[in-house]
Formats: sequence, structure tokens, C-alpha cells
Amino acid sequence: MDKITLNNNIQMPMLGFGTFLMSGAECEDSVLSALRSGYRMIDTAEAYGNEEAVGNAIVKSGILREELFLVTKVNFRSYENTRATVETSLKKLQTDYLDLVLLHWPFGNYYAAWRELEKLYQEEKIRAIGVSNFDPDRLIDLIEFNDVVPAVNQIETHLLCQRRAEHEWLEKYHVQHMAYAPLGQGRKNEMFEASALAEIAKAHGKTAAQIALRFLMQSGVVVIPKSVHEARIKENFDVFDFELSTDEMAQLVKMDTAVPMIGSPENPAMVEAAMKW
Repeated sequence: MDKITLNNNIQMPMLGFGTFLMSGAECEDSVLSALRSGYRMIDTAEAYGNEEAVGNAIVKSGILREELFLVTKVNFRSYENTRATVETSLKKLQTDYLDLVLLHWPFGNYYAAWRELEKLYQEEKIRAIGVSNFDPDRLIDLIEFNDVVPAVNQIETHLLCQRRAEHEWLEKYHVQHMAYAPLGQGRKNEMFEASALAEIAKAHGKTAAQIALRFLMQSGVVVIPKSVHEARIKENFDVFDFELSTDEMAQLVKMDTAVPMIGSPENPAMVEAAMKW
């Protein structure tokens, strides 16, 4: 497993397993399959409602806690009760510490929530703290007026929305870029049908999904693909035995439309959807 060192010297896997829209037995079985396939980072969130299922899968796996990297998020509706929310996550995940906790959206009183996360970080209940769906202006503002620089910003990132401008800002402030929806979700077909991607996949004897993940990882972006199908779970993990050339990377850069489909706090449809969580 390739790892990257965060701004507080904690090591984080470059590839993890996402659990968005998973629940119950399906979530538990999928996470267990991922762990057995080699994944050691699991991403969940309070808003997903599946932390308990993730925790059950981890216990069933028998993998030592110190070998895992657990990520969860505090939903913006809970920002006034951040400490209690994190403590509930600890119980549901059946662990006494979390590797990374993120503020899920830049809505509500996220300053109060961030300062509570800072306290939990200082108490060593959380090894690293970060944010999700923060545009550069809000991220920089948070950095300038608080003590702890976010270790991670998790944002929608894939071949059709590579977040290249945002990536430059993240590098400047030493915040790790983490991609959710790295395979495009609703734009998967549009992405996978691109001729450049298909040709590169054929040249390496890999699938389009594997090339898409490898591109992001070589760009310094952490990825968390999700699937409930065992074959796909294994396929998405099989990306460490090849490397894209400089020319292939350049071809894939051209696929970028710079338009996020999901994660923009300025998108009215996204705000409306978030309010329903």
C-alpha cells in the first residue's frame, strides 16, 4: 500500500474504501470484503448512517486496529455538538481513537466545530483533523484564524472534474487532497467511454476504472472508490503494479471539464440535498 505523510507527520494510505449510500448488512459485507482484499483505510460519516455496520465489519475482520486508518465526518447539523458526535462515532466504530475526522460541509457554525475538533486532536482522541467540500476561500479563512491547519480536504475529484486549481491551493497550504467519487458516480459512463481512457486502459491491460484511480494517485490525490460488488472491490484495489507515463497523464488531463457534479457548496441543488441529510 502506498502511503502519504500528512502535515502532522501521520501516514495515510493513498487508497481507501468509500461507504457513501451503503447501509446495514450490505455495508458490513462490503467493508469486510474490502478489508479481506487488502484495503486498510475505510471512509464513513455520521450522515451516512452506517458507522455501526463499518464497526461490525472491522471487528469481524480480525485485523489489528493499529493497521487500519478510520475516517469519519461530523455532519453540519451536529456542529454545535461536535464532541458528543465524535464520541458517538467512537462507540459505533468500536474504537477508542479515530485516525481522521472531517467537518462534512462549510455550513452552519463550522468555526465552533473546528475548535472542538482541535481540542479532541490535542487530547489524542483523533490523530488528524480536516474538512470536506471546502472551497479555497473558506479553507484559507479557516487556516488563518485557527491553530491547527486541516490535514485533509475531501472534495469531489475525478477525471472529468480534476480540481486542478484547488489542488494548487491545497499544496500551497500543505493540506492533502482527498477525492470522493473518484470514478465519477453519475458521470461514470461519460468518463469511461472516452477514447483516450479506453486506449490507455488497453495498453496497460487494465480497466478504465483502474486507470482513472491510478491517474489521481499519481497526481498526489488520495482516493476512496466504493462498490458493493466483490469483483469490483478487488479490481479497484489492483492499481499498484503499473504506472502511467508522462504522455498518458497529459492525455488524461485533457479530459478535465473543471465542473463538479456533486460537491460544490455554491451549488443550490447540493445545498438543498445536504439540508435533507
